[in-house]
Amino acid sequence: MTPYSLLDLSPVPEGTSTADALKNSVDLAQHAEGWGYNRFWLAEHHNMPGIASAATAVVIGHIGAHTSTIRIGAGGIMLPNHAPLQVAEAFGTLRELYGDRIDLGLGRAPGTDMPTARALRRNLTPGHANGETFPQDVQEVMAYLGDMPEDAAVRAFPGTGTHVPVWMLGSSTYGAELAAILGLPYAFASHFAPAALDQAVKIYRDLFQPSDYLDKPYFMLATNVFAAESAEEAVYLRSSMMQTFANLRMGRPGKLPYPVEDISTVVPRQFIPSLDAIFAVSATGTKPMVKDKITALIDRYQPDEIIFAANIHDHQKRLRSFEIAAEVMKEI
Repeated sequence: MTPYSLLDLSPVPEGTSTADALKNSVDLAQHAEGWGYNRFWLAEHHNMPGIASAATAVVIGHIGAHTSTIRIGAGGIMLPNHAPLQVAEAFGTLRELYGDRIDLGLGRAPGTDMPTARALRRNLTPGHANGETFPQDVQEVMAYLGDMPEDAAVRAFPGTGTHVPVWMLGSSTYGAELAAILGLPYAFASHFAPAALDQAVKIYRDLFQPSDYLDKPYFMLATNVFAAESAEEAVYLRSSMMQTFANLRMGRPGKLPYPVEDISTVVPRQFIPSLDAIFAVSATGTKPMVKDKITALIDRYQPDEIIFAANIHDHQKRLRSFEIAAEVMKEI
């Protein structure tokens, strides 16, 4: 059976609060643990009213306190927003708190708009702020988490010697190549940017160099899952996330919208083709329909692991969707 995991952005639906979203994330993680999910990752985004996971390490710690066996971590930390030492200290602290359950996924994107990115990075050097030093920054984080010599001028406390597993994240071929060169596990963001998926997977596997961290490629495929008792309901549930992407394109981010029967009534028609492209690597429908889609993805990409995502307005419906996904994975 292919291991399956869950990516949560701690969505804040319209009509609810950030506190509600964080409570829902805890509830989801606890259910995911019982359903056999391998990991529960949270993602860093900023200046978005509909996402409550901006302080990602803090939320990971909260999830850790309310779970016991599921791996927890970041999918991911947007490294150009942070000093590598601070990232190592945060995840070294999580490692000391929760043992060998912590993962650290690193990404190069800002996770926000450019004015917010500048606000986040105001005290960073120019090369670090614009991502030019990303490969060096990744290696610096890994060094801080490794066995640094005692006479090193700077060490991470907590952090040094914890060996928190580092993942490379990406939505383009850049991350695939870097993951391959550094010999790291690689997760591709095909749940929202699937265009370069085929090329990125090939590059990663073709160029992979064994390392002290990994002896062969380990590829994680990300896909949205909108599963329900009927195909119509699944499409209805998906409409909230589709509206979110359309609103971002139009420069008006907000809370996760209520679902609608017909997406074309709330989203300008010119955005519909781009939304279809965004959700190309998604599983939507009844359990058999979702099973067929996921089986096809596994057959085509042969992932070492799948990570599911989905922002669904109704928390109970979201739970059921991920429960169906888990049932499907156990049957494949």
